[in-house]
Amino acid sequence: MRLVIQRVSRASVSVEGSVVASIGRGFLILCGVHRDDAAADVEYLAQKTARLRVFDDAEGRMNLGPAEVGAEIIVVSQFTLYADCRKGNRPSYIEAAGPADGERWYESYVAALRVQGLSVQTGRFRTMMAVELVNDGPVTILMDSRDRQAAGA
Repeated sequence: MRLVIQRVSRASVSVEGSVVASIGRGFLILCGVHRDDAAADVEYLAQKTARLRVFDDAEGRMNLGPAEVGAEIIVVSQFTLYADCRKGNRPSYIEAAGPADGERWYESYVAALRVQGLSVQTGRFRTMMAVELVNDGPVTILMDSRDRQAAGA
């Protein structure tokens, strides 16, 4: 599973001109599911997301997590995070999960964030969406569940 986490001052997702999710301060998370993902990938990234200390403390240092600042979250499914552009000009998505597995693990990730006590909204799976955000900082973090092996987690 691969995430692009953007700290935002506000964000929204619209489908066919109607807003389906809207937040103030928090995270906009683009979530791509790999074809080999499993429950361990979901749990690892949900815990890492919930504990990600990128909000300023009283001294202006990025030292607080999302729960400590009352952050809101929007998670948007994004299979294109697994685009492989090494050959030619048309990306291959062979590493991305198929629709059924993609939706299952995406929904599992959202549920796992909620279990962590976070306020989470979503885009709509397999739907063309318009995503608007104001990146705060800017702060953008990349996470991949395959990195846990390298980190010894």
